[in-house]
Amino acid sequence: MNIKAIAVFCGSQAGSNPLFKQHTAELGKLLAMLNIRLVYGGGKKGLMGAIADSVLKHGGEVMGVIPKVLTEWEQQHESLTDLAIVPDMHSRKKMMYEMSDAAIILPGGFGTMDELFEMLTWNQLKIHDKKIYILNSAGYYNSLIQFLRHAEKENFLYEPVEERIIICNNPVELFNKLPI
Repeated sequence: MNIKAIAVFCGSQAGSNPLFKQHTAELGKLLAMLNIRLVYGGGKKGLMGAIADSVLKHGGEVMGVIPKVLTEWEQQHESLTDLAIVPDMHSRKKMMYEMSDAAIILPGGFGTMDELFEMLTWNQLKIHDKKIYILNSAGYYNSLIQFLRHAEKENFLYEPVEERIIICNNPVELFNKLPI
């Protein structure tokens, strides 16, 4: 399957480690170079803004999807190729899933975790079969990965973690694992 569009889920803040923003910018450059359309949450702050800015800076296309309630909070990005303002968070996630061929999870907070786990659940229930990549910049997701492996060991998962999630430590490693 050739990937034409990737949903990227990430924080509306940049986090405390500069590597998070550096990896985000590198990822955006690679997306643009490979002509893969970015589908993301539509904000202009934090890692969300960084990924959009990087893709745009390198000549790529960016589709933002933002709920009306967040147009003030996350401050919608004004320079995107396309922007959809949707009624609520669920509509945002659904539209992002439908518009993408795979998903990449960058560092983030509750919203990013919600998006990751909903996508994993839908994948497990065969609502979709899109690949899910975690960019584990600076080991950000080490504790979560350890927990998921614990859930697997305790027989709460239907298959090994690696069958649902492709874990990468940097953008180049991630792109080497994409079916492009």
